[in-house]
Amino acid sequence: MLVDSHCHLDQLDLTAHNNKLDNAIKAAQAQGVSHFLCVCIDMQNVHDVINIAESYDNIDASVGVHPNEITENPSAEMLIDLAKHPKVVAIGETGLDYFRIKDNHDFQQSRFLTHIEVAKTLNKPLIIHTRDAKEDTIRLMREAQADNVGGVMHCFTEDWKMAKQALDLGFYISISGIVTFKNADQIREVASKVPLDRLLIETDSPYLAPVPKRGKPNEPAYVRYVAEFLAELRDIPLEAFAKATTDNFFRLFHN
Repeated sequence: MLVDSHCHLDQLDLTAHNNKLDNAIKAAQAQGVSHFLCVCIDMQNVHDVINIAESYDNIDASVGVHPNEITENPSAEMLIDLAKHPKVVAIGETGLDYFRIKDNHDFQQSRFLTHIEVAKTLNKPLIIHTRDAKEDTIRLMREAQADNVGGVMHCFTEDWKMAKQALDLGFYISISGIVTFKNADQIREVASKVPLDRLLIETDSPYLAPVPKRGKPNEPAYVRYVAEFLAELRDIPLEAFAKATTDNFFRLFHN
């Protein structure tokens, strides 16, 4: 079976599924995708994310604020209260994004540190987003001892050097459909080098649909394309790749 380790089920375009999330979940299951992590990006929708997870035995949830959300700064106490829910298995997504946010980096860093402290308090892994912020991301992870809880560098798009630094801190690397894009040589290098027991796959749906669905709304069913591409890249059977990445998911998110 396959796991979509990072999707935003509360934001899916459900037009092709008669506007029913249940139909999208069934479409994914028909492709061998049997488990999902619905990831929170802001406090406005956190209850929607948790409610979705409550409605399905095979869906987990996270709690956190995406670095591009510049108006929200929840307290550690608020995050802890939300993340104590039994369906919440991770803190995030959190991290740093200097690509879209050109200033106010101190605010992003402070909020990232809050998420790390919450993760350590609850002993839950982190879901980390990083873009154009390699040095500061790794520095803060080290300084705040994020390795005490570990987690995943989601939708990884940086170079092997950063991947190795994150691996050395005990983190997993998650690959999205971007790896199938024509100009994704750097990501393919990382995807080929990460130890198989530290690799996850995801859609990040509704964003970043893989080839051959590029340009269309992404959905969890398409994580199969990511798995097939990476299994071929690494020259291992799809079944073995699926089992490894699924085992990795349940080892990391052991709530």
